Amino acid sequence: MCCIYFRVMAKLIPLAELKAKMMKDPDFAKAYAEADAEYAVIEAMIRARAEAGLTQEALAERMGTTQSAVARLEGGRVSPTVETLQRYAKAVGKRLKVEMV
Repeated sequence: MCCIYFRVMAKLIPLAELKAKMMKDPDFAKAYAEADAEYAVIEAMIRARAEAGLTQEALAERMGTTQSAVARLEGGRVSPTVETLQRYAKAVGKRLKVEMV
């Protein structure tokens, strides 16, 4: 497994070490958790589209929208409604399941 390094103050630090140090800051840890959840949703959407063998354009056609709207959705540049997520799920042959943990 390869390591990713970041240059911090002219010193190379492995990503895992940098993350561990930064996670000690409660504000950073909270922001990281919030971003991680958002990216998990986006990743699940893109994975579902790929598994369905659909391009953004084909998905957009099934959803009744445009390819650029799908790109914005998958790029995290919009906050989708539950209705939009349901249409997305249906278009890729899935169903939407929301959980609180």
